[in-house]
This record gives sequence, C-alpha cells and structure tokens, in this order.
Amino acid sequence: MIQFFIGLIVGVIAPISLILLKRRQLRRMEERRLHVEQEKEIALNFMHNMAHAMAKDPTREDLLGRINHAVVNGTGALCSCIFETIEDHKLRGVAVEGLFPPQHALSQEQLDQSRTRSRLIEQILRSEVIEIGEGIIGEVAQSREGVLIPSAENDPRIVQHKDPSLMVRSMIIAPMMFDDELLGVLAVANPDDDRAFDATDRNLVDSMAEQAALALHNLDNINDRIEKQKLDLDLSLAKDVQSLLLPAKFPESDRLAIHAHYTPAKKVSGDFYDVISLKGGRIGVAIADVSGKGIPASLLMAICHTSLRHYAQLHASPSAVLRVMNAEMSVEMRKDMFITLIYAVIDPRKKTLTLARAGHELPLHLRKNRDGDYVTDAVESEGMALGMVPSAIFDEVLEDKTLPFNDGETLLLYTDGVTETTNLDDEEYSAERLKNLLKSMRKESPEQINKEILESLEQFKGDSHHQDDITLVTIRYKPGDAKS
Repeated sequence: MIQFFIGLIVGVIAPISLILLKRRQLRRMEERRLHVEQEKEIALNFMHNMAHAMAKDPTREDLLGRINHAVVNGTGALCSCIFETIEDHKLRGVAVEGLFPPQHALSQEQLDQSRTRSRLIEQILRSEVIEIGEGIIGEVAQSREGVLIPSAENDPRIVQHKDPSLMVRSMIIAPMMFDDELLGVLAVANPDDDRAFDATDRNLVDSMAEQAALALHNLDNINDRIEKQKLDLDLSLAKDVQSLLLPAKFPESDRLAIHAHYTPAKKVSGDFYDVISLKGGRIGVAIADVSGKGIPASLLMAICHTSLRHYAQLHASPSAVLRVMNAEMSVEMRKDMFITLIYAVIDPRKKTLTLARAGHELPLHLRKNRDGDYVTDAVESEGMALGMVPSAIFDEVLEDKTLPFNDGETLLLYTDGVTETTNLDDEEYSAERLKNLLKSMRKESPEQINKEILESLEQFKGDSHHQDDITLVTIRYKPGDAKS
C-alpha cells in the first residue's frame, strides 16, 4: 500500500516538475530574446543618434561628447571615456562622461594636496596620455581586441584608487576601428545597478565603438571640406566680435595706474580682459581665457563679458559674481567648453584688493615686506573653471582672497600664453621667471612693465615658432608722492 502511494506521488510530481522545468526554460528563452531585442534597439538608437548628430554639423568635441553620453545611457554604465590615437603611438583622453577613474595611480602627494573631493574631480577631468601597450587601455589599442572584465576588484591590469568614488567594479574596453585604422579606444566602467558587465554588454559596446569610429571618420572628412570654405568667414566674424569686447578706455582713477596688452596668436583669440567702474570709487578688473576657437568661443566670450558686467554691479564680492555667472552660463555652455577667469575688486580708499579665481593662472602681487624689501607673491586661492563642473562643486571650492594693496604695489594678471611660451629647447618661460622679472621692475609703470615682459618673452623665445595668445593686465597703486 505504501509503495502504491509513493508511486502515485512520484507519478504526479514528475510531470509537474517537467512542466515547471519547461516553463523555466521557456522563461529564460524569452528573457534572452527580450535581452537580444533590447540590445538591438539600443544599438539602433545609438546609430540613429550618431546620424542625427552628424546632420547637425557638430564639432569633433561635440560628437565625442554625444558618443560618450549615448554609450552611458545605452549600457547603463556610470562612466565612460574615449581615448583618441595621437602621434608617437600614444592615446589621449579626449572625452569623459561621469567619474571615469584615472588610468595612472594618484601619488600620495596628490591625495594629500586634494583637500576636497572637488580637487580630485578636477584631476579626473584632465586629459590623460597613455602609451600603446600601457595598462589595459594601451593593451586593447595594441591588440585591437576588446576586453570584458566582469570583476575588476582583483584584476592586476586595473588601477584602483583609494577614493571609493573611483573604484572600478566592472569594465569593458573596445577599440574604435575604421578600415584597419585605430582611431581610439572606448572604455566604460561600473554598471549602475551593481551587477557585472557580461558578454551581451561587450557585444553592445563593440558595436557602439565601431559606429563611433565610423561617425568620427565621416566627421573628419566633412570637416576638412567645410573648414576650408568657412574658415575665413568665421575668423572675420569672430575677430569683429572680440574687437567690440575689449575696453576702449579705462575708468579714471587718481590712485591707480592701469595698462593692458593683448596679442592674439591668430586672428581670433580665446583671451579677453575688462576693467569696470564700480560704486564707491572701486574698480573691477578681470582677465579670462575661453576654451575653443572661432565663432563659438567668440560668442561665449561675449556672453561672459555681458554677464560679468551685469553681476559686477549687483554683488560686492568677486566670488559671488563668479558663482552666479557659473550657474547662469553652465546651462548654455557646451560640455567641451569652459572659461578660466580672475575677477578682482580694488578699493583705492581702503587700499585693499579682493579677488576670486576660477581656475585661471595665479596672479602676481609685487609688494613691500616688513623689512621694506620688495617681494613678488603668487596669490593663492581655490577655484575651478566656469562651466567645468556643476554649481554645487564650483561653489564649494571657490573663495574670496583679500589682501592689502598699498602705495607703490603692483598686481599682474596674465594668461597662460605668457608662462607657456617655449624656446628652441622646448623649455617654458614659467611663472617663476615671470615673478623674478616683475620683482626687478618695482618702480616701473604698468605700461613699462608690460613692455619689458614682452621683450623678455621675445628674447626667451628666440627663433621658436611656438606662439599663443598673450594678454597682460597690470595695475599699480601710485606711490604717495605721485601726481594724479
């Protein structure tokens, strides 16, 4: 009797088990089918986005940004980076979406100097140069074969950082190929749902890398033809815009002497400066360097100029002016464009100088020390470029720096074209050399200081063909015995 019931139970359970197993198999097959359909849809959407982007005649930087954005959205990755092939068998990071971790280890000194998370993010956003064959990125470039790393925690090829936000959990790296030519490498890291990348994800990234390479190749061909036709017109229009922005004359002051010099390397420059009359006899002084070139950079410069002049009249604090400018302009700025800027407010009656620095070169202050000797200080202050990071990060790191500005003292503002001028040995002029030169001109007028700096640059450069935009703004508090 017991055997009968056992047999009956087995006879009932076995078909049910087979039915359940079959259902699971069917469900898995359906899940795989849906996964494949989803992958196809993502790939088609990516191709559509690339075609749509090409129809809008994008810049190379804009297309790279669109590729990264589409890759992140399509794969569900938290970050993505495109490394482009450059000369001498190297790769350079040209576009980043999210907190893509650096491919070189950060030194302890860098970590110690990074007092805030903002400083680390600033380092991440900087471009990286990688040798072909170096690290996992260089390995893919050399082999021209994609790599899937489902679990990266213990993979020796992956550079891991102490900052948890830079840890790599899973990674896919794919070569960007067109007609056997390596255009670059596409890398994505860390799915947003804490899972690991799988083979399906790798196939998707491989497809995206192939389509991205095709889009970049087509863009290069199109741009070569378009640039030849539009260059002269663009440069002419951009030059007209820039000429309208530079001040024709400076506000009158019986205590301050101001002189500016502006030399564009080509017809169109990314530099600009301004001197603004403020309430209570104060004077605002600004110098900036806009990324990019041509009409887009000129238009961005015009927007920056207008915004600066407007908010300078509303806010006494330089950092407050830069904060509202960043919040307003970040909405309009392209992801590949940013502005480094210093805005200083000088109060001749109080003999003070207050400035805020948005990622620009450190200004130089020529002053007397307690012993009565002249010294030149680089004015240190925290700050990141306008349009580079969200307002929350920008506002966190920006600060006002106030210091005395007394009789006979000088403030020098300059763009990187000064310190990065190179000679025939590829040696840079450097901020240190500029500091020493300024110290030797403690009694000179701003006009004479700028003249001697330019002569020093020419002498240093020699026959070197390197040339960049050069802008100098020099302000001197007239000595007490000087006539107005």
